[in-house]
Parts: sequence; structure tokens; C-alpha cells
Amino acid sequence: MRFLKSPVGISHEVIQKLVSKGDVVVDATVGNGNDTLFLAKLVGDNGHVFGFDIQDKAIENTRQKLISEDMLDNVTLIKDGHQNIDKYVKSGIKAVIFNLGYLPGGDHKIHTKPDNTITAIQKSLELVVSHGIVVLVIYYGGDSGFEEKDAVLDFLRELDQKKYSVLMYDFINNINCPPIVVCIEKLK
Repeated sequence: MRFLKSPVGISHEVIQKLVSKGDVVVDATVGNGNDTLFLAKLVGDNGHVFGFDIQDKAIENTRQKLISEDMLDNVTLIKDGHQNIDKYVKSGIKAVIFNLGYLPGGDHKIHTKPDNTITAIQKSLELVVSHGIVVLVIYYGGDSGFEEKDAVLDFLRELDQKKYSVLMYDFINNINCPPIVVCIEKLK
């Protein structure tokens, strides 16, 4: 068995250490629903997951995945950009996860955008509780994502270290632009 986990495995491990039954969490990019389902299982019946995506296909894929696992009751799926998180969630978030890039199996022309993502991260950091976390899995290879990766990392480098702790996991010897995982803990 592999000791060092995949980027998604790392993101899940970090969130799993923090999130408990009854918590409120956000999947900022539901995609095919894998993270949404993971989060729904973590928070249980008394918690809640808010899931965002701009694509009907992503919302429907996620809805079907949750229905098949009987996990839809504690999830609100929102067809809107993650930059609008504050219109739907007001406070008390324990964790937010982003998978940046495009929908796996979807149209590569539809992908997350630097300005929207940075706005969503800023708003997420305001809404998470003290010692809550925002986790980014940054997919940037192929035909999209380099501009977003650079803009997001530049933004994160400027966060006040007295307010946020930012850790980046990067598989530096992997070819073909492996995803980068960034974890941001809100300190105050």
C-alpha cells in the first residue's frame, strides 16, 4: 500500500481530521459528487453540506450519486458560482474544499476562473470558524489552469501569517502537472 496519498487522498485526510458529525461544510466545486458524498458522510444526519457548481451536469451527477447512497437529505446543491458562497451560507463553516480546473469528463472550455476562485477563497476564509480549514486541489495541466494556479498561489502567499497558516503539498517529481493540494487554516 502506498504511504504517500494521492492529492485527493491528502485533501480528504486533512478534512477528516477536523470535521465531525453535526458540522457545516462546503464543496465549492461539486463536479461528479465524490467530495460532496465524502463530506455528507462526515457530517452525518445532523450536519449539512452546501455544494456549488455552475454546470447542470455537475449538479445532476452529484444529486444522483447522493441519492444512490441515500445521502441527499443533509446536502443543499446550488447551481451558482462559488464566488457567491456568502449569498447562501452565512457563518459557522468548519471546512471548504475546492477542486480547481474543469469537470472530469466535461467540456474543458468550462473551468474555474482565477478572479472567481480568489473571491470564493476570500469569502470562505471569512465564513470558516476559527481553526476551520479551506482546502484547494489545484488541477492545472493540459489545456487550462496555469493562469489560475499562478494567481491563486500569488494570492495565498500574501495572506497574513498571523491570521492564516498555509501549507502546500506538491509532488515535485511527478510529470504532467500533478495536482497541488493547499490547506489554509484560519487561526483567528
